Amino acid sequence: ADGGDAELELSAARHQPEGLEQLLAQTKFTKKELQSLYRGFKNECPSGLVDEETFKLIYSQFFPQGDASTYAHFLFDAFDADRNGALCFQDFVVGLSVLLRGTVHQKLKWAFNLYDINKDGYITKEEMLEIMKSIYDMLGRSTHPPLRDSAPAEHVEFFFQKMDRNGDGVVTFEEFLETCQKVSSWARGVKFGITIV
Repeated sequence: ADGGDAELELSAARHQPEGLEQLLAQTKFTKKELQSLYRGFKNECPSGLVDEETFKLIYSQFFPQGDASTYAHFLFDAFDADRNGALCFQDFVVGLSVLLRGTVHQKLKWAFNLYDINKDGYITKEEMLEIMKSIYDMLGRSTHPPLRDSAPAEHVEFFFQKMDRNGDGVVTFEEFLETCQKVSSWARGVKFGITIV
């Protein structure tokens, strides 16, 4: 019980947002926007922290026709910049700033981080297949025309044909960046933190 109390105290200390001035410097939001975002965040998450299970529940509401839990897990990891297993307001607002108002380079870096599941600096076919399967699961079986079971693997093969420029079986950020910048529709897709190829 003592360990749980200590963890709760640590969580309570951790959830305090950074100062407004620091968040203004870290994001591209105005003071009024940050205040509005904070009110909304605190309304949905009174403790000031969002754990992964809560994040999955919230995110799944946007995709009732499918199972968004696996994709939400990957998305949670991408937002959890300090890797502590909980999203605080700073994690949320910094990530949101990149997705909504970041440069193309920043958005692509964020998307690359999403796909690089083990955070080793490379996207492997296995990582990309996990992401693609989670996207198809999230979309559900109600798509028209119906998706073939082989569609995620086909997308991965297409992705690697385009991205793996040196044919070594992995995609580096440089390869990802170079290819995405050449294909403008992919760069536009990153605006929403998702690049479906």
